Amino acid sequence: MQAWLEFVVKGLVDRPDAVTVTPVDRDGGTLYELRLHPGDVGKIIGREGATIHALRALLQVGSAKQGKRCSLELVEEPPPAP
Repeated sequence: MQAWLEFVVKGLVDRPDAVTVTPVDRDGGTLYELRLHPGDVGKIIGREGATIHALRALLQVGSAKQGKRCSLELVEEPPPAP
């Protein structure tokens, strides 16, 4: 699931080299922490959250077919101080 998620997100953003997906085991499932360039956050969230909701839904359906539980969290890091 991690490779699929990286592939899809890198296809949507302007700076694919800044995309990182980190799996974290939680409560019998996997939480994928998505980090990307601050300029690309809007592209992943989409209008009224449509894109991030679609990614989460596809991730949940794909993982359920494998008998797993997965979720996606967008981790926004503040820009570095000057």
